[in-house]
Amino acid sequence: MPRLDGKVAFLTGGGAGIAKVSALEFIKEGAKVAIVDINAEVGKRAEQEIKDAGGEVIFIQTDVTQEAAVKQAIDTTVAKFGKLDVLVNCAGGSVLEDVPVHEMSLAIWHKTITLNLLHPFLVCKHGIPHLIKAGGGSIINFSSMVGMTGLYRPAYAAAKGGIMSFTKTLAAQYVQHNIRANAIGPGSIRTERHIKRYENKEWMQNANPTGAAKERMIVQKLYPFSVGNPIDIAAIVVYLASDESRMLTGTTIAADGGRSSYLKIYAEEE
Repeated sequence: MPRLDGKVAFLTGGGAGIAKVSALEFIKEGAKVAIVDINAEVGKRAEQEIKDAGGEVIFIQTDVTQEAAVKQAIDTTVAKFGKLDVLVNCAGGSVLEDVPVHEMSLAIWHKTITLNLLHPFLVCKHGIPHLIKAGGGSIINFSSMVGMTGLYRPAYAAAKGGIMSFTKTLAAQYVQHNIRANAIGPGSIRTERHIKRYENKEWMQNANPTGAAKERMIVQKLYPFSVGNPIDIAAIVVYLASDESRMLTGTTIAADGGRSSYLKIYAEEE
């Protein structure tokens, strides 16, 4: 029997990247999926891709930072599929303007916190009552290696660090309702945005890199598993959504090739 047979999953950021690949893996395991994304073009394209793969899916264009929009998306999902079992809060991201605190604009701080920390709260606020009604379920939030280490990007690190504490609280508050809550802390994952931002850049062809370029090349030598693909994280999402992970709640899985466990970023080459 498929691991998610009969379950209904709600995934934010589902138009692309980790959430889209997770949705595709969910349908292979028997789930029905609702994907939400602010970008209608990528959302509809992902919806069609999932349909072509034989899945039952609905795309709902949603700004996940707006409470009314989130509530409507949750209600639409339940109206379509009759229940809700899994919440995957994957929408988020950092911006290059997330600079040292004394240089950061208040607008960037608010934007980053709102997308990465407020949005999971809104989804949980309106989704959890349906999980309770269904007899339990799984909440999967997204933290980050940056949230575990505080390495850089203070607004993003604060939001993703907050996700870990928020997830622990959810796990404690809703355990009696048979609801588990866990988080995933990815490292660098080769999503479309990651490739656009970091790959095919001049530093990759530079035989004698300096500064941030040198740091990045050292990291990749120290942590050969530190750059993954969306499917690597989607496999963890499916596991946390399934009953196989019933012993896990309140935890954050570091999926970063070891960087948050053994941080050695600025090591010089011998």
